[in-house]
Amino acid sequence: MTTLRITVGAFAFTARMEETDAPATCAAFAKLLPYRQKIIHARWSGEACWIPFGELNVGIGPENATSYPNAGELLLYPGGVSETEILFPYGPTHFASKAGVLAGNHFATIVKGTEQLRELGPLVLWQGAQSIRFDER
Repeated sequence: MTTLRITVGAFAFTARMEETDAPATCAAFAKLLPYRQKIIHARWSGEACWIPFGELNVGIGPENATSYPNAGELLLYPGGVSETEILFPYGPTHFASKAGVLAGNHFATIVKGTEQLRELGPLVLWQGAQSIRFDER
């Protein structure tokens, strides 16, 4: 089982890759590691942050897709109706864009540090973009 170390400022999370339910998505994301970017607050999805990838083609389609992830269930949206992105929910979330409802591939679940999720969201909302880093653990 592959795990990820995710750091956002002073916050540290451990996430389990959902390799059984989303093998192609996990493999595509693993090729990007280590991955550094900025995380910003979502505009249409409720209590979630997101990491825009722009027009990056990660070479996958829908897999283990959902529009209603729980806090800590990370989604990779492979593009199409909207740009490629990772959704990082910290509370009630309904994944959407200006084009409407989206379904992203649930590829990782936070298993350590979940108690920090409720602090991360407001930090990103009120203090702006934060640096985020994903590493294989």
